[in-house]
Amino acid sequence: MARFVRCLRRSVFSDSSPSIAYRNPKIGLPTIQNRNFLIGGRCLSSGSYVSEMQKSAFQGNICRLIRNEIDYELNHSPPLQSPSSYGPFTVEERPGEQWISLKRKYGEKEDIKVEATMFDRSVPTSKSTRTEPEFILHITFVVNISKGISGESLEIMCSAWPDNIEISKLCIRKGINSSPSSYGGPEFEELDDELQDALYQFLEERGISDELAVFLHRYMKNKSKFEYVRWMESVKSYVEKN
Repeated sequence: MARFVRCLRRSVFSDSSPSIAYRNPKIGLPTIQNRNFLIGGRCLSSGSYVSEMQKSAFQGNICRLIRNEIDYELNHSPPLQSPSSYGPFTVEERPGEQWISLKRKYGEKEDIKVEATMFDRSVPTSKSTRTEPEFILHITFVVNISKGISGESLEIMCSAWPDNIEISKLCIRKGINSSPSSYGGPEFEELDDELQDALYQFLEERGISDELAVFLHRYMKNKSKFEYVRWMESVKSYVEKN
């Protein structure tokens, strides 16, 4: 009996056996030994092969969902071609970034640059309720007016609501060497009412008015669609890489 058991053990566990499987004497079922698979020019063990297949299925599902979302955006609400100008301003779209630039010359000395963000916050309207909330979107933009090569410029921080602009602050920038701790002046609403009106008129003469707010909201709504589709395409491209 002992001789039979030794012979059985040698036949089952022998390294010279050509079989890739042996029978478990307790349950009588074959147990698969580790095998190698050649996938995409790489030699993978059976465990790695299963992991690679799961990873491929996961990536394929992500790419499918992204393609569906891209197709939906392009078919149901496609972005329009962004305008390259607004009145006397030229518009720099800056693809992939969260802001745009508008530039123009005014008179013989002034160079005007407007830098506007995409929608950066929202506030509830007076009609908003807990069950039916309503919001209006907000855009921040900065007007920079420089004269000549002195390096100094007038900088005016503003808000663009859907149909009007608001000035929040203004200061004089003394070039790149200006101290960040220098006095920047009071808040705009603290100024005399007549001075506030005069500054709004100052901007309006240079093409910066409530009409600009309407343009920026329309432009940024369209840019948001462009950037969303561009972002999804970038994610899809990255996931598809091996």
